[in-house]
Amino acid sequence: MYKNVFFLSTITILLLLGFVSGCQSPSQYRTKADDVAYKIIKDKQIEAIGKTEPFTVDRPSNMLRRRILEIQGLQVSGNAAIGADKLNLIPQWPEKEGYPYNQPGTEPNIPVEPNEPVHLTLLDALQVGAANSFEYQARKETVFATALSLDLEQNEFRSIFAGSAQSTYNENRSGDDPVRSVINSGDLSVSKQLKNGAAISAGIAADLVNLLTLGGASSMGLTTDATISIPLLRGSGEFIVTEPLVQAERDVIYSLWQFERYKRVFAVSIAQQYFEVLRQFDEVMNSRENYISAMKASRQSRRLADAGRLPEIQVDQAVQRELSAKAQWIRSMESYKRQMDSFKTTLGLPPDANVELDRSDLDRLLVYKEYFVQSYSEQTNYNNGSDSFPSADAEIEPEPPGNKDARPLELPEKEAFELAFSHRLDLRVANGQVYDAERDVAVRADALRAELTLLGTADYGSSRSLSSVRSEDAQIRLDKGVYSALFNLDLPLERTAERDAYRLSYINLEDSVMNVQELEDSIKLSIRNELRDLLESREQVKIQALAVSVAEKRQKSTKMFLDAGRAEIRDLLDAQDALLSAQNQLTAAIINYRVAELNIQRDMGVLQVDETGLWKEFNPEGISHDNS
Repeated sequence: MYKNVFFLSTITILLLLGFVSGCQSPSQYRTKADDVAYKIIKDKQIEAIGKTEPFTVDRPSNMLRRRILEIQGLQVSGNAAIGADKLNLIPQWPEKEGYPYNQPGTEPNIPVEPNEPVHLTLLDALQVGAANSFEYQARKETVFATALSLDLEQNEFRSIFAGSAQSTYNENRSGDDPVRSVINSGDLSVSKQLKNGAAISAGIAADLVNLLTLGGASSMGLTTDATISIPLLRGSGEFIVTEPLVQAERDVIYSLWQFERYKRVFAVSIAQQYFEVLRQFDEVMNSRENYISAMKASRQSRRLADAGRLPEIQVDQAVQRELSAKAQWIRSMESYKRQMDSFKTTLGLPPDANVELDRSDLDRLLVYKEYFVQSYSEQTNYNNGSDSFPSADAEIEPEPPGNKDARPLELPEKEAFELAFSHRLDLRVANGQVYDAERDVAVRADALRAELTLLGTADYGSSRSLSSVRSEDAQIRLDKGVYSALFNLDLPLERTAERDAYRLSYINLEDSVMNVQELEDSIKLSIRNELRDLLESREQVKIQALAVSVAEKRQKSTKMFLDAGRAEIRDLLDAQDALLSAQNQLTAAIINYRVAELNIQRDMGVLQVDETGLWKEFNPEGISHDNS
């Protein structure tokens, strides 16, 4: 009896720690994984971007997409369209509390009314996109998964505990008398991989054999063992052994850099689409006014023709112009709707959501018109009586555009390159991957070496089975242990796979170097083009602003001449077309300049975007550059 009690006590002591640590609920395991991943991300944020920002992959329950679906009553195919916490979970769902991630988030509380459009400003759109966009969410999940991969690599160098217990009942009736026995056993082990390559493991096991027949007997076994394995050639040394861990740590840094870069690209794309939708809406309004003007012109032509003051052919021209203007108005409206739907899906909102954008964001861009046109109209003054206007036969030498009235972001090319090379996070990733490829060459070279391993073991005590049931209980005595040492040499006679991998590592290194070169060229090309876009858009604002002024004046004077019978209806129609074109092109030029400003900040890597999607623009004040 005392042996049973002693055995059970021994097993309890051996397995208690492992049992307690292994009896966590699924929700505790999930929470632990979250805690580990978020801690890794927080620590690596400091290393990667020099600060910490709130980071979560949990989609909030009050996200705008969900509120629009529910409050505006949009059609959905099932509960999954609302959110994971609305699913009818399967009966085998492991957590009784249901789906755990259904907490409110930090998205701005944008009002949603059943029969009213959701009004979005540009700042709202940036935040809504960061909280609702599917691609944005996928990028965050990539960072989270990379952090868990690092945790898995770190686990390779932690102390790993394992334990088990078994109880076996045997009954043998092959002889004259049945033989019945019970064998109980349990073990606990710990192992650890050291960063120099050595691997250590130790374990203790206890077993108790009870013979229930043939007079009965019992015996308890108790064994311990320890093993150490030390690689001396191939696979030895901290550089080689910790390479997967080092790469996993660098991958987390890379994922954070790539996510920061993506935030900037995403924010600029949101702004670009936002302004493009507003530009298209402005075109709708211009087309509407043009259609109204065309209808007025056709009615006026009809009255003049009826009065005998206009030939019928000009009436037909006016009617054709009215029909063309109506078709253009309809096309612009449908194009606006298509772009609006596309923009909503970019934000992660349903395309059938009732959403409108704040047109005042476009009105604020008129500052560019005022900034650029202030002195330009004086330089190109075609008004009657201008004393400074040159004669027709004066020599003409076109003056190319310069930087006289350039805004601060129109930097000298060299300084723009320097900013990009010091701030572009994807360039840091590319250069880091060159270093990774160099390390891979060294690791592949190590695999070509001979493998020499020192293995040492020590065993104490002895186990018990049915054949040794009548033996005395085992004891652990260091002076009775069994010790062994082994040198294992694996000669590098066959290394075909390793040889080919080593050669390919050089190819990978060259590829990583070319990736840096290609990315540098791409950065330079983007910045050069964006500087050109800034200059061209600046000049287009000037030109089209003056064109609008001239077209408005032309339309008024042509209408007056038509009323006086000194012009044809075609002249008025042409003036209306010119005004519409100039108005649309002026809006496009203003938007193009604003987008070019955002693009060059993005591609220089100086546009800052926080966790909510809001940006902080770069202030080049203090940078010395010549705008003459």
